Amino acid sequence: VQLQASGGGLVQPGGSLRLSCVASGNIFGINTMGWYRQAPGNPRELVAGITSVGLTNYAGSVKGRFTISRDNAKNTLHLQMNSLKPEDTAIYYCHADKFGTPYWGQGTQVTVSS
Repeated sequence: VQLQASGGGLVQPGGSLRLSCVASGNIFGINTMGWYRQAPGNPRELVAGITSVGLTNYAGSVKGRFTISRDNAKNTLHLQMNSLKPEDTAIYYCHADKFGTPYWGQGTQVTVSS
């Protein structure tokens, strides 16, 4: 399974970004997908997750601002990020779970700064 993330960049506080992740390869059996992030000096943390049937969960710090979605027909995962804050600055990683085996994308940098 290969995961290719895109959509990061520099945005001002209060702005929006949309991250995308395309899964390819032997994707049969992928269940939960999600986004994690890691800021310098911090451990990697879950931002949002979504199951194959659309059940979602969010970190408390992003609930109400971020929306995770998934297009199973296109093997694509999205993260709509609104009302961005400087503390959202991090490298964002796409993640997929296939029969208990984790797969990671390469990461995309999100910087929120004025």
